[in-house]
Amino acid sequence: MDAFWSSVELGLIYAIMALGVYITFRILDFPDLTVDGSFTTGGAIASVMIAGGSSPLLATLFAFVGGIIAGACTGLLHTKAKINSLLAGILMMIALYSINLRIMGKSNIPLLGETTLMTDINVLYVMPFVIIIVKLLLDWFLHTDMGLSLRATGDNQRMIRSFGVNTDNTIITGVSLSNGLVALSGALVAQYSAFAEITMGVGMIVIGLASVIIGEALFGARTVIWATFSVVLGAILYRLIVALALRVGLEATDMKLMTALIVIVALALPMIRKKFKQKALIRKRASQLGGE
Repeated sequence: MDAFWSSVELGLIYAIMALGVYITFRILDFPDLTVDGSFTTGGAIASVMIAGGSSPLLATLFAFVGGIIAGACTGLLHTKAKINSLLAGILMMIALYSINLRIMGKSNIPLLGETTLMTDINVLYVMPFVIIIVKLLLDWFLHTDMGLSLRATGDNQRMIRSFGVNTDNTIITGVSLSNGLVALSGALVAQYSAFAEITMGVGMIVIGLASVIIGEALFGARTVIWATFSVVLGAILYRLIVALALRVGLEATDMKLMTALIVIVALALPMIRKKFKQKALIRKRASQLGGE
């Protein structure tokens, strides 16, 4: 049961990162690999500031801002330098590795004995309220004029541009907000784990995608409000699947492979369902024609 509740706690923290990935992956249709770097950036900034005696809340806010700056750089590379979105994300991810090392000064910063946002609180009781606030704020933003422009940009850039919307600004805004949420999650994970390390963000984009895809596949995405709720549930469910896999005997080194398999199954599931429905409809029509 301890492993179960620990997985739920981690799932709630990673849900913030998954919401960030949802913005770029689903709303903007922007394959942003900056996530692997900005997650570490959030953890690095928060850990350095906390270890230096700063307020944990202030350190977490600075981590959020650091993620926004990283995302803005990716957006600028894509919109102003006209670099392919995938390549822009890869370039920023590579650059952030060195930047994060500069921020941290070393590869690992322990936070044992330091006062953090996770000190003396029950994560299982507090994080749901944090998630609800973040989700509601994101839902509200996506229904503002800027948010609607963001959603329209992801659907059809040419159409929304014809209405006078500057799609460069919407892309930069969306990618910045996405990485801000990712960095916020990284800062909270570092405080939850009581350390930050340079490799803590490796594979985060895949985990984020797995959370988004699992949530949408199992719970649907009829509206934006429901989609963000599904993403949160998907993040929690992903951590539970990982915990279950470890319990049945898989090694920790197999987690990346298992994550890839989860994403493959989740991506294939809607298509399999569609084919079964089509076959059932064909059989039903054939039986009706035969009866006539």
